[in-house]
Formats: sequence, C-alpha cells, structure tokens
Amino acid sequence: MDITGKIIAVLEPRGGVSKSSGNPWKVQEYVIETHDQYPRKCAFEVFGEERIKQFNIQVGQELTVSFDVDAHEYNGRWFNQLRAWRVMPVQTGAQDAAPVPPVQEFKPTDDAPVETDDLPF
Repeated sequence: MDITGKIIAVLEPRGGVSKSSGNPWKVQEYVIETHDQYPRKCAFEVFGEERIKQFNIQVGQELTVSFDVDAHEYNGRWFNQLRAWRVMPVQTGAQDAAPVPPVQEFKPTDDAPVETDDLPF
C-alpha cells in the first residue's frame, strides 16, 4: 500500500536485542498526514538501522511511503503494524508532469485518395 503526504512527527527510535538470535535491532516510527479534503494521519515504522539511515526521514518532508500491513496479538488484543519498505520524495512542479509528445501533423501521401465532401459542416 502507498500513502502520500507530509511528515509531521519523527518519534524516538526503539531498540533491543533479539531473544532468539541475540542480534541487536532498531525501529523508528513516523507520522504522515495526507493532503486529502479531510486529512488523515497515519503512523508507520521503519525497521533496521540501515533503512532508517537510508530513508533519512525528516519532519516537513513530502513523501510517498510504500508499506506492508500486518497485525499481531498481545494479551488478547490485536494491533496493526505498518512497516515501510520504500520511501520516495514527492516530485513537485514541472518535474512532476509527464513529458508531452510533440504533435505530428498528418500529411497525406501522393497515393492516398483525397476525399471531397459537399457538406457545409
């Protein structure tokens, strides 16, 4: 899933050590607000110190975030998890517009039949 908007909050990173492998882990959460008629806020997370550094998400940035949605159960309650896997800056202005192909005029060839029409319109 994708969401586009402005980053309004960067929360403190959390980390720890995996019980199963003993490897350290790090996760950071962010809040993005859409530009819809009724703006919505969405919290998502980036897992892994490398990705956190790679994405380098800052407050005020306009981004499109691609994420996976998952849920997990804890003590009989279910919680949604939105984990980002791609973060792209939003292109603005002329860079955003798709290039328009040049208009080519149609020129009939000599062997093309020329149609004449007597209708006034």
